Amino acid sequence: MTVILLRHGVSTSNTARTLAGRSAGVELTERGSEQARAVAERLAGLPIEYIVHSPLLRCQRTVGPLAEKFGLEPEYDDRIIEVDYGDWTGKPIADLLTEPLWKVVQQHASGAVFPNGEGLAQVQSRAVAAIRERERAYAEKHGRDVLWVACTHGDVIKSVLADAFGIHLDGFQRIVVEPASISVIRYTPTAPYVWRLNDTGADLSALAPPERHGGSAPAATSGPVPGGEISGDSGADNGNAKQ
Repeated sequence: MTVILLRHGVSTSNTARTLAGRSAGVELTERGSEQARAVAERLAGLPIEYIVHSPLLRCQRTVGPLAEKFGLEPEYDDRIIEVDYGDWTGKPIADLLTEPLWKVVQQHASGAVFPNGEGLAQVQSRAVAAIRERERAYAEKHGRDVLWVACTHGDVIKSVLADAFGIHLDGFQRIVVEPASISVIRYTPTAPYVWRLNDTGADLSALAPPERHGGSAPAATSGPVPGGEISGDSGADNGNAKQ
């Protein structure tokens, strides 16, 4: 089973250098809307069967062109919503840099709990559970590999990638996820494999699920082939707490 983790396009909060969190009405900028259309074109040749998104507006807007392209009805999942940054919500990034908690977020993410908000460990727990539960449900329903899209937010995607890489949450800030980038995880019975990371423009044809030959299991279940790994201006916000 293969999930394309899509970060929303550049938002008005990204350009304002504020921490949007779950603030209502945060729209895509003109650049973000262009990115959403470009993503739809990039993915047009793939057999995508489901589109899931965070309920926040910027993610709804990002998947709009993609859903139209595939004729799919997107569905939202509250478990991949943005981090609840609590009292930090809506504040300028520059102001947050002086907060003692900022260093904790950078160096000890698993212990970071936002004032009157949630902890990053909690975010990872709910997001990974959402992705893996949908993977199991699609596998049971179809009995084959399914390619689907989950559109969400920077910190949420990074926490899911950290789990797939098998690294501690404290290292998740080393992962970069730009606006409108895709990161791809192929889940197998034995382990997840990261096929793309922060991809903003490469050829994606290799992401199509492998065909079965003679009833044998898909090649992806055997994991990477030694020596034969498949290789895979976004307006990124360089702040480490991503909107």
